[in-house]
Order: sequence, then C-alpha cells, then structure tokens
Amino acid sequence: MSIIVVLCFKAFHLTAPSTIFTTWVALGNYMNPSIFAATDHYIASLFASEDACLKETLRNNENAGLPEIDVSAVQGKLLQVFAKMCQARYVLELGTLGGYSTIWLARAIPEDGKVITIERNEEYARVARKNIENAGLIHKVDIRVGTAIEVLAELDTELSQSFDMVFLDADKPPYMQYLQWALRHSRPGTIIIADNVIRAGKVLDENSDDPAVIGVQQFNKALAEAAGVTSVVIQTIGVKDHDGMAIAVVDYPQHA
Repeated sequence: MSIIVVLCFKAFHLTAPSTIFTTWVALGNYMNPSIFAATDHYIASLFASEDACLKETLRNNENAGLPEIDVSAVQGKLLQVFAKMCQARYVLELGTLGGYSTIWLARAIPEDGKVITIERNEEYARVARKNIENAGLIHKVDIRVGTAIEVLAELDTELSQSFDMVFLDADKPPYMQYLQWALRHSRPGTIIIADNVIRAGKVLDENSDDPAVIGVQQFNKALAEAAGVTSVVIQTIGVKDHDGMAIAVVDYPQHA
C-alpha cells in the first residue's frame, strides 16, 4: 500500500488532486504526510505560483549549496499578504538565506519602501544579493551581513522610524531577544511574524536540551505574556513538514 501512495504523490503534477485524495481515503492513508505536501502544491498552484525569477532563485540557492530551509511558496505569499494588510513600507527580516522570502516581501512594498534583511553568512548574503538583483528589487533591499544581535545593535543608533513589519527567521536561541528588540521598534499596527516556532511538536518537551527548541519555547512564552500585543501561534504543515508560525499585531509600542 505504501508503494502506491508514494507513486501517487510523485505523480501529483500529472494526476488530478481529487483522484489523489480519493486514492488516499480508499487506502486509509488520508492522514499520510504526503497528502499535506500535495495539498500545499494545490494551494500554491492557485494562490502562490512561482514565476521564473523565484524558481531561478531556488535553483541558484541549490547550486550554491545553501540549505533548503527557505519558506515555501505559500508561506512567501502569506508574508506578502501580511505586508499588504499593514501597508508596510519599512520591513525588517532576520535571516536572508538566499533571498527567496526577501523577494516576496520586497514585491509587497511600494517603490520607495525598504526591506532591511540580516544574514550572518557572507556567502549566503552574496547569493541573496545576486538573486535580488536578478529580480530587479535591489533598490528596495538593504542587506546587512553579521549576526542579528550585532546588526540590531547597530540599527539602534541608525533608525529614525519604526518598522511596519518584522519577519523573524534566523537562529532560534535568541528569538526572545529579537522579539524584545522588535517591540521596541514597532508602531501600533506593526505585524511581527516568527517562523519555526513549533519544531515538529518538540516545543512540548519541557526537558529538551536542544538550544533551538529552548529558544522558541522562551519566545512563545514571552510573546504570549507580552503587554500591548495581540498574538497567536498556528501550526503549519505541508512541503515544509510540521512546524508553526507566530503572528502578532502590536497594539502599542514598548520603547526603551
């Protein structure tokens, strides 16, 4: 039975989604993780189709040996929707990688807007710059190289305005510090998104010694208890397996 399911999944692009679903139900495997990935592809085909530029970005990332930890196309479109919802002009992204999510964000802001994106790996930042240039968006993007903690300290002395949207997708142990920084540089209505905050359910393990898990556990608790913020965490599942995103709207800023 499992062989049939795998073959059906691999043939997704050649088979109608309704046929795949019927097959899984008939096999009693409708909760098989493969159907979540297939459904993700279905959603992407309707709402988040990747153009040539986005596809080339992913190819460039793979050819450069970057880890395959970009957001999915659907998640990229979700970021774009949130940016438009808050009419973002000034966006902060922690964790550029190869610039895939940066492109989604930069496309959502006006021509005079800016995405400041932070990447600690110089090679990743080089690949991202090339991808963003190829997308014709480099005039909207300011790539900063260094650890997020270091670059945020530098921004403290530079900023003259608050961010409209913040996307956290960098190393997980300092997530709580990133949140605290973001809240100090927000306005009423700022949207804060944090990726990878469920970690396949590992956040349930109170005895975890994984620094990434501990980091997001601390982040989730801090966000839940933060004053002046309306927030929630949702589970996500699809081509990026089981994880979650934190979504927060700032009611009033917490300036230092």
